[in-house]
Amino acid sequence: MATRDFAVRTEVNVAKLGDLGELHFLPEAVGTEFLDAYQKVQEAQEALGGESDLTKMDPKVLRQVYGAMRLFLAGLMTMESAERFLRFEVVKGAKTVAHFRTREEADEHARELGGTARVNDASMRVPDRVLMDLMEWTTELYGGGNDRPTTPSSGSSRASRRAGTTGKASSRSKGSTRTAGRSAR
Repeated sequence: MATRDFAVRTEVNVAKLGDLGELHFLPEAVGTEFLDAYQKVQEAQEALGGESDLTKMDPKVLRQVYGAMRLFLAGLMTMESAERFLRFEVVKGAKTVAHFRTREEADEHARELGGTARVNDASMRVPDRVLMDLMEWTTELYGGGNDRPTTPSSGSSRASRRAGTTGKASSRSKGSTRTAGRSAR
């Protein structure tokens, strides 16, 4: 019987934001959750058409990009941190009756309630540069960047075994396939 130990992270990743507090991120991304969420961010960024000057960007498209980035980050956070980071409250009268992670869901619920129901964006306010740094950090963390641990059973996988068998037969071609020992000309 073969036995192998696998390292599985169980401690949360912590982003410290000074006076704003901490945001806790899941120990590891599971399945395609990271890739699926990141693809949505890339699709939103493509709508900018490569423009880097904020004054020339369509504000509606820019809001979509920032919204996609915040939703991406919230999806990698623990429930408690996600609730603080991305929160749209539906308020009727003076009472919060529901909260959601997307503006669209909150707007829909407010329409269903009718009357004086409105949506309040109670999301954590972070500077744009911090939002960008969080994006970069999580991409490295979950996407296989330099912050991966160096233990043998995580990080990079071992190379797969080659199919077939290795043998000592000569090459079918008439020329030699060896390159060792050749001098550079």
